[in-house]
Amino acid sequence: MTSDLKNRPNIGKELEARLIQVGIDSFAKLQDLGSEKAFLMIRTIDSGACLHLLSALEGAIQNVRKNQLSPERKAEFKEFHKTAGAGS
Repeated sequence: MTSDLKNRPNIGKELEARLIQVGIDSFAKLQDLGSEKAFLMIRTIDSGACLHLLSALEGAIQNVRKNQLSPERKAEFKEFHKTAGAGS
């Protein structure tokens, strides 16, 4: 299955496949769910999902590379990642 996800920054074939596997088969769905919810959904099939993946999802939503996210947003993600039980 193909989607419009691969047209977004930070989303390659592998991440696109994982998103589709959890039912996120369009950018609109990713945008509606938000990066945190999408991350938690991916963690149900990939326990190794990390902070970089979370940042990549948010970058895709904001249409920027993950390293261009604001320092404030990056700090929010670090806290979310920690409280979600995803490790450091």
